[in-house]
Amino acid sequence: MAAPDFDVAIVGAGPAGSTTALSLLRELPALAGRVVVLERARFPREKPCAGALGARGDALLAELGVRVDVPGAPIDGIALRAACGEASASPGRVGRVVRRFEFDAALARTAVSRGVTLREGVRVEGVRDEGAEGVLVETGAGPVRARVVVGCDGVGSVVRKALGLGAGRLRAQVVEVDTEPVAGDLARSMLVFDASDRSLAGYAWDFPTVVEGRPLVCRGVYRLKVDGDADDSGEDVARRLDARLRGQGLDPARCKNKRYAERGFDPAARVARGPLMLAGEAAGIDPVTGEGIAQAIEYGVLAGRFLAGRLERAPAGRLEVEDWQGALSRSRLARDLRIRGAFVRLFYGPERAEVERLLVESPDALLVGCQHFAAQPYDWLTVAEVVARGAARLAAVRLAAALRR
Repeated sequence: MAAPDFDVAIVGAGPAGSTTALSLLRELPALAGRVVVLERARFPREKPCAGALGARGDALLAELGVRVDVPGAPIDGIALRAACGEASASPGRVGRVVRRFEFDAALARTAVSRGVTLREGVRVEGVRDEGAEGVLVETGAGPVRARVVVGCDGVGSVVRKALGLGAGRLRAQVVEVDTEPVAGDLARSMLVFDASDRSLAGYAWDFPTVVEGRPLVCRGVYRLKVDGDADDSGEDVARRLDARLRGQGLDPARCKNKRYAERGFDPAARVARGPLMLAGEAAGIDPVTGEGIAQAIEYGVLAGRFLAGRLERAPAGRLEVEDWQGALSRSRLARDLRIRGAFVRLFYGPERAEVERLLVESPDALLVGCQHFAAQPYDWLTVAEVVARGAARLAAVRLAAALRR
């Protein structure tokens, strides 16, 4: 029986894939040369993404001794525009907006410098568990055999398909453009979320960005779909973005649309079987806002540490990783994603108006959001007050609805 080419094959060299490799080698440096990342594109490669990276993502990378030094726009706060008014919180530096074109390439180069084998321009076509022989990864450049395969290959994950999983309950269509600033823009240090259109199960945004040294604004529309309840073509979000651009005094015909899909985290979905496991957007990210970069990094840190433990206990032979399901579900990341999943029903459901009012009338709620985005210490008294106000408001609304029936 031939030995596998690698101990670990990671499909996808985005933040989740590169961080998984970095985290694994941080724990087990002896695996240098035994971990391969397969990336279908060649760096630097275009990756549509609004690019908001919370400081907690950079903090997690710092724990691995990594700093991704690329151009970016600093972020000091968050602003919300709702149908009932506006609110903002600006506690100081909470993150930055980066371009994935630059960020992903720099992170992948760091992984290579730490002993990771990166194969670019390699499209994975299929993944097959062959028992004692390991996992066969079929690629356009020939087969790769590994003891375990980690799917960090995003919304169209081949590894996810090999696990027998569908697209997922929570999917989003997104379209974005980069434009010049306009007179109505808020300060460049703010991430602006516009949820004023209640016919949209989602929001529009204006984020500062830096493109080839130019201070521009990334503008887009995010629309969440639950159980495939809306059109998958992306035409609706494109029309909405065009209308919004015209309202801001911009000509949509002069803008280059970038469309993509996202997958929200579903706690009931399988993320591992046999020697296959998922991380990053292949497993699912925040379904309420679509935030994904810091979460992908956190997935990678967790997956690398988990694999290091499994490999230490089983240094040779077949490697089963089904317990990744439990390890992930017990993590802070999964708890956070479950909470965000609960907000899907609140913010995009029949009680949306009340949730909006709470956020607008209680700026402390946005402050807590900023602290979470930045991994800053919480003021737990403030958190408790926000939760109590929200619970009381929703209880009153539900009681009134019940009495009317």
